[in-house]
Amino acid sequence: MAPLPSTTNSLTMAPPPSTTISPIVILIVRVLTFISLLFSVIIIATNTATSTVATSFGLIDIKINFSAFYAYRYMVATGVIGMAYALLQTAFTIFYVTTGTRFGGDGLAFLDFYGDKVFSYLLATGAGAGFGLTVDLKQNDDSETNSFLNKAIAAASLLLIGFIFSAISSVFSSLSLSKKAV
Repeated sequence: MAPLPSTTNSLTMAPPPSTTISPIVILIVRVLTFISLLFSVIIIATNTATSTVATSFGLIDIKINFSAFYAYRYMVATGVIGMAYALLQTAFTIFYVTTGTRFGGDGLAFLDFYGDKVFSYLLATGAGAGFGLTVDLKQNDDSETNSFLNKAIAAASLLLIGFIFSAISSVFSSLSLSKKAV
């Protein structure tokens, strides 16, 4: 019996496309995530307003801050938790950039992958809660709380920008994980 002709020599497989993202780019995206979340938390946490309310006892000044609203408290919580995660991942990325090896080896690639997914969704819901409440409150807007609501919109916008950067990090970690699976 004659041997079957080999098809491995006649078919040449193209190498898989390179999906390597520079560690410097990953570091920049993580730092931008942290910065946008930091500014978001600072803006919403320091945001206050005083509103005058008429009661049967006369006019009463009420001081309003973020803690008066569950959605704004949720925004602050997601921002702070997101900052902690972004700071941790930034430290890991700095280690990777300076040494050329990943902290914890390739086993932490799953932490990057799942962590980036969870935290990007968390930031998106925080931004959505902030936008939703602010839009509802602007319907009853008076000139005394206009500045408060505008700052809340700015904080929610920065949280949304943090989500976008976190989602980009999520894509990068997905590419990194798929590269290890090959």
